[in-house]
Amino acid sequence: MRIRDHRKDDEPEINLIPLIDVVLCLIIFFVITTTFDARSVLKLELPRADGQPAEAQPHALSVLVNADGRYFIGDREALRTDVESLKRTIVEVAGTDRDRGVLLRADARTPHQAVVTALDALGQLGFRRIAIGTAPQARR
Repeated sequence: MRIRDHRKDDEPEINLIPLIDVVLCLIIFFVITTTFDARSVLKLELPRADGQPAEAQPHALSVLVNADGRYFIGDREALRTDVESLKRTIVEVAGTDRDRGVLLRADARTPHQAVVTALDALGQLGFRRIAIGTAPQARR
């Protein structure tokens, strides 16, 4: 005689929660470890100039002004285009080192006021070694 067990048979199932946890951890890991290159994102057309290239300054503070007049200091963008916001961003990136050289690179199509604002902010903060980046003049 066979005695039958009336319990429900266990049906195999795939539990997706651990899989989702692993995938989420991998996504977070790759997002955090990815490096972003600000120069590849910004397309600058530097103004042309004749002259000899200057020596590259090690650890120079990079200030970029794009064609729309937006400011990028190092790898950070200034939230607004006024002098005070620009000065705050420069202080956050540069710290207290005012002897550090500054390389100001502005797009050739940048409004002149944006370049003057950047120079004004740097001057008010006490930076004295400011170089303006240009592209070499095209040979004819």
